[in-house]
Amino acid sequence: MTQILDSLPADCANRILCYYSNNTRKIKLVRITNLPNWYFERVIFPRERLLFEALPEAQLEVYVTNFSTMALVEVTRCDRLAIKAAPTEPTGLNQQHDTSVPVL
Repeated sequence: MTQILDSLPADCANRILCYYSNNTRKIKLVRITNLPNWYFERVIFPRERLLFEALPEAQLEVYVTNFSTMALVEVTRCDRLAIKAAPTEPTGLNQQHDTSVPVL
């Protein structure tokens, strides 16, 4: 689901798409607090994945919750969480395409 509530300012040209996965059995809270005029916070349930936009210099703080306490367990720069684009196929005249029609 796309959430617009705390999106990056429109003038941020170097935004990146990031991915974080909670591969534990604990509820985690993630925050980005080191960017001026922008605050990002999400709760991530066990086995849940999160896609979000951020700036490369943003730091994702990961907290683990235990009943009534929260502990900071990890801080990662968002440029390390960036999704890399898949390489594109080369274009050219020598490419072969499967033009066969499946038999029903």
